[in-house]
Amino acid sequence: MQAVGVLEFGGPEALQVVDLPEVHAGPGEVRLRVHAAAVNPTDTFVRNGDRAEALRKDPPPYIPGMDAAGVIDEIGADAVTDLAVGAAVIAMVIPTGSHGAYRASIVLAADAVAPAPAGATHVEAATLPMNGLTARQSLDQFALQPGQTVAVTGAAGCYGGYLVQLAKAEGLRVIGDASAADEQLVRDLGADLVVPRGDDIATQIRKVAPDGVDALADGAVQKELAAGAVRDGGAFASVRGWGGTGERGIAFHRTSVRDYDHRVDLLDGLRQQTDDGLVTLRVAATYPPEQAGEAHRRLEAGGTRGRCVIVF
Repeated sequence: MQAVGVLEFGGPEALQVVDLPEVHAGPGEVRLRVHAAAVNPTDTFVRNGDRAEALRKDPPPYIPGMDAAGVIDEIGADAVTDLAVGAAVIAMVIPTGSHGAYRASIVLAADAVAPAPAGATHVEAATLPMNGLTARQSLDQFALQPGQTVAVTGAAGCYGGYLVQLAKAEGLRVIGDASAADEQLVRDLGADLVVPRGDDIATQIRKVAPDGVDALADGAVQKELAAGAVRDGGAFASVRGWGGTGERGIAFHRTSVRDYDHRVDLLDGLRQQTDDGLVTLRVAATYPPEQAGEAHRRLEAGGTRGRCVIVF
């Protein structure tokens, strides 16, 4: 079975096509014929060795990938699911060893797999699970009420874009940052106000929200540069594990999407919101497995709007 992974950690060129043994669904599991796997920043940490210590408990190849879209082609005994063989589905994958989404076939627990959005291609659908669930978790951590204000750094990115749209769907006032080139995109995603991105982000947000925002989702990983935009007693969500400074009574949340593994209810909710037109799926480009390194190279160059997707 075809997959993309690394035998030795390194740059984008370390990614190569490898052959893996065929897998089958066991009790409580389903098997996906993967047609598309989105490329995310976290995938580069598997490839470059940043997570080598955790990965080396398993033998190589190490297969990245947290987003999969495809078709169910096998259902194990006692699997609790309304899905049938042939159903188009999406899933978030937690990579371990060779168990990552960059592979033509993968076995997952049935409660990690949801129907794909009805009008989406496999490529489009693959962009939803991980980033959508991450945005969902940050909003859940904030527990804001309609009418409150949330700011989003990296609003033009995938996590940021989903957070803008999910926040608007909940009746929140949204402030997003953007470069001049991305300003219209962020407005189109639904941001009520757009401020210039940059190291002075807290100052820029305070210009339009002088009392500070109720919460800030830090998709751009600006950490202390952005924390000043939050009001006393507000909330801050970090997608890179930053615990904050404890200042001014701000609740600093570490958003870790691994905590939302097996949350098919939430994944299906994102699917429904996509079907309802509240969430937009954005694809930057597609790549065959042999060019996965080019997809990583493009991602790491920055400025990608939407996800690069590997197609199997």
